[in-house]
Amino acid sequence: QVQLVESGGGLVQPGGSLRLSCSASETLFSMGWYRQAPGKQRELVATITTTGSTNYADSVKGRFTISRDNAKNTVSLQMNSLKPEDTAVYYCNTRNLLRTYWGQGTQVTVSS
Repeated sequence: QVQLVESGGGLVQPGGSLRLSCSASETLFSMGWYRQAPGKQRELVATITTTGSTNYADSVKGRFTISRDNAKNTVSLQMNSLKPEDTAVYYCNTRNLLRTYWGQGTQVTVSS
């Protein structure tokens, strides 16, 4: 069982920045961040592979940056120019073709 622990969520004003971090007991081919807002389905935010290939949701391109440290089994998400619609619980994820693991989530609230 892979353990994922997120940190860095909180309350921030529109236009502000937050950095989310996730520490894993083991990392698989892909690591990423997903989010779920109240009443909505969980959606992809960004992913990064062991080789550094990244993928972003259109809604966060140019504002969010995902990074990964394979030696430390960590993945981070730098979030800039935050908007109220970014408010959600953010979940860390690691997966390969056979296994998928999730963290417990961290709340991000963007509000004035």
